[in-house]
Amino acid sequence: MQATKITIKSLAKSFITFRGKVDVLKSIDLTIEPGEFFVLLGPSGCGKSTLLNLLAGLEKPSGGELYFDQELVADAVGKFSGPFERDISMVFQSYALYPHMTVEENIAFPLTNLPQVPTPEVMKTKVKEAATLLQIDHLLDRKPAELSGGQRQRVAIGRAIVRNPKVCLMDEPLSNLDAKLRNEMRAHLKDLQKRLGVTTVYVTHDQLEAMTLGHRIAIMNNGVLQQVGTPVEIYRSPVNQFVAKFIGSPTMNMLSGELTEEAGNLYLQADALKIRLPAETAGKLKARNQKKVTLGVRPERLYVKSEGEPDLALPVNVIENVGPEFLVYSFHQQGQIVVRTPDEPSGDRLDLSLDAAHLHLFDEQGTRINL
Repeated sequence: MQATKITIKSLAKSFITFRGKVDVLKSIDLTIEPGEFFVLLGPSGCGKSTLLNLLAGLEKPSGGELYFDQELVADAVGKFSGPFERDISMVFQSYALYPHMTVEENIAFPLTNLPQVPTPEVMKTKVKEAATLLQIDHLLDRKPAELSGGQRQRVAIGRAIVRNPKVCLMDEPLSNLDAKLRNEMRAHLKDLQKRLGVTTVYVTHDQLEAMTLGHRIAIMNNGVLQQVGTPVEIYRSPVNQFVAKFIGSPTMNMLSGELTEEAGNLYLQADALKIRLPAETAGKLKARNQKKVTLGVRPERLYVKSEGEPDLALPVNVIENVGPEFLVYSFHQQGQIVVRTPDEPSGDRLDLSLDAAHLHLFDEQGTRINL
């Protein structure tokens, strides 16, 4: 089956509550390419699950249009196709398996609701193919109660893919699994989607899931689309402070202050901290006549300096050994700065250098300054 393209045009969704009208989605414009593994990422309440419900046909839009390929499937005027007409499948956080059915019967269940029900032989073949793909073909005669959490989630995925849907929608399907199983299922899910080639929209609040699974990510906040791009694009070039802090663990270090010039060098005075900016960055900021900025730098882009004058000197408050590296925490008036380093620092002070190529600057509104 040819993969489906999803086009979202000015899509909006509002709900009427006892407090009045609540705008959950605000004019979303988005294109999801055929066969793409697309991730909707954001904090709780940002509107990502509501957008998934609109794609599924579980909710009607308050404004805008939604297309599957060239077909209009929903708008605010009156056009509305349900989930069955859109030929979608869904996987949720809750496995929603039928406890009285075997694994084989659970996977086969969607096939029994098709307009033309396959013959028992064809049905058995399709179930076997899906189960083999998911490496659960040896569990077909078991009931859900006899399965582990990871095995149950694979059954739920098998049920979603068995009839070759146009689009597969997933709403935090790995949230119920422990950390080890989540890692295993994440890799398995990515490989499975690649082999199937089905257009997949995946909702999560976990930035690690989004970064590792998605071909592209859409980051949402308060019903507004913040940024769309590949994981690398979003990590390296966040469009605003919200995106910069939401992506990455530990989060990006942020320091807000005023720019001052001393002896030919440009400094950022962030309360008690004084940061010397690289010459390349300083020259571009002077040309903009920028006075107040927020400096963002990721923990791995703060480099320990053994000789010469540091760009930034920090007290060492806490050191965490996380196996292959150390996380060094320094507390200050605006919060904390985290440094990721391969070697455990000695002493109670850390001298650091900055690299102009890996600095992020934001204006007073939180928008990225492109130098």
